[in-house]
Amino acid sequence: MSLQYLKDAAARHDAEALIRYVRLHLGDGDEGRGRREIDKAWVEALKPLLDVPPTDREFIHETLSTKDPATLAHLFFDLHFYLVKRSGEWIHDGNL
Repeated sequence: MSLQYLKDAAARHDAEALIRYVRLHLGDGDEGRGRREIDKAWVEALKPLLDVPPTDREFIHETLSTKDPATLAHLFFDLHFYLVKRSGEWIHDGNL
């Protein structure tokens, strides 16, 4: 999929085309595997919060209110790779 294809999908608000790209990318060409990669990140993000520990919510809110959307998008993907790596089932090199 080309960058232009993704830009066109975004312009059409075609979320399915965009998420399919993400699944294929994260699954190294296998959409089902990509779906499992996304699920692993969600599970790993949830686990540390099960005991309701104190967290630095001020840092989170400050970051969200002061950083530009592109930086936050990179943060999102970096967090995804961090969480998947924590799962112990790492299939990617972590580079965007």
